[in-house]
Amino acid sequence: MLNGRTPSVKDVAAAAGVSLGTVSNVMNRPEVVSARTRERVERAMAELGFVRNESARQLRAGTSRTLAYVMLDGTNPFFHDVAQGIENAAEDADLSLFICNSNSRSAREEVHLDRLLQQRVQGILITPVDPAAPHLDELSRRGVPLVIVDRVRGADSCCSVSVNDVLGGRIAVEHLAEQGHNRVAFVGGPDSLGQVGERLQGAREIWQSLGKDPDDLIYLPTEALTVAEGRSAGERLAGLPARRRPTAAFCANDLLALGLLQQSIGAGLRVPDDLAIVGFDDIEFAAAAAVPLTSVRQPRQELGRAAAQLVLDEATNPEHRHQQLQFQPELVARASTVSRGRAL
Repeated sequence: MLNGRTPSVKDVAAAAGVSLGTVSNVMNRPEVVSARTRERVERAMAELGFVRNESARQLRAGTSRTLAYVMLDGTNPFFHDVAQGIENAAEDADLSLFICNSNSRSAREEVHLDRLLQQRVQGILITPVDPAAPHLDELSRRGVPLVIVDRVRGADSCCSVSVNDVLGGRIAVEHLAEQGHNRVAFVGGPDSLGQVGERLQGAREIWQSLGKDPDDLIYLPTEALTVAEGRSAGERLAGLPARRRPTAAFCANDLLALGLLQQSIGAGLRVPDDLAIVGFDDIEFAAAAAVPLTSVRQPRQELGRAAAQLVLDEATNPEHRHQQLQFQPELVARASTVSRGRAL
């Protein structure tokens, strides 16, 4: 503070003995200022505690030096890893990253988007509650660079980066079938989440192609993709008649799988001998579980980095063309599905 007030550009110019234009050049075009003069101005800024008015600069330029990611569920480590990939790309571009959490609520998502527009962010990345939501079209109409992350939009109105969730469901259930399981539970929900529906679709497709009885692929819906819901699913599995009880479970994400694993061990079940478990995402906690968890791995940070690169290209490249990128998942087999006597 300077005599109880915030130092201004005029104060910096006076302290450094230069013009206002020179101070402006140091902040915005430092390459046109001699090193000696630039050092004198920067020293005056430091001594006065001067901080540039970024809001004013944004108003003049019409944009800011920030990106934003609106994640679907802040409690899910998967989205944290995606955000890290975005942050890495933002840092490479000398930008900062705002992170917002919709908590799977459309109303909260819209509030975030409105405020991000007011902040004039360079681009928005979002894992939307509903990829077809009209407010996403409004962003494109306003010319805001937009990338859909971990989902796909029907129209070619923006870029998207996703993972082949149908294939992920197929390879998870195929792995369980190869381990000799003939009754498998699919644990996941709610149905409104596209990722859940596509993973279930893949599970059903491979089950049918293997000639298995459709009734032996049992769907256990959950209200959310959380550890608590996984434990609840474990209680429901234990309550099924013995002749209908699955010997394996494919969970729509790792948090569900970890909850199911906790419940199963607590009930005295041996994993995988009594119940084999496969998760999805391969978050860091999967390999560190009491019984290391087999999981379908998504390239989480690569997903985020690719999305950020697309939004930056749209923001800076006049020749930009929308792209729909899709990564392929892979199975990581661990002890939760493979007995000690078998090789992983």
